[in-house]
Amino acid sequence: MAASRWLKPEVYPLFASVSVAVGICGMQLVRNITTNPEVRVNKEKRSAGVLENHAEGEKYAEHGLRKFVRQRSPQIMPSINNFFSDPNN
Repeated sequence: MAASRWLKPEVYPLFASVSVAVGICGMQLVRNITTNPEVRVNKEKRSAGVLENHAEGEKYAEHGLRKFVRQRSPQIMPSINNFFSDPNN
């Protein structure tokens, strides 16, 4: 009864968007646990206290996606924005 109620073609986009959101959250969780310099899972590393390791923090903050986006225009659709905002057209 419940399967026939929820497994309709109209609900597939909802399942897809929720799956993508859960995947992004899971990816960020794994990234923080494995590479964040402020997160220490092992007991030996936790006993070190607060470390002033700026190079490791900079490496974590300046990840590949941020480096890629930094070289791009901050617009979502620059061609359409330029078409409607440029007075020469």
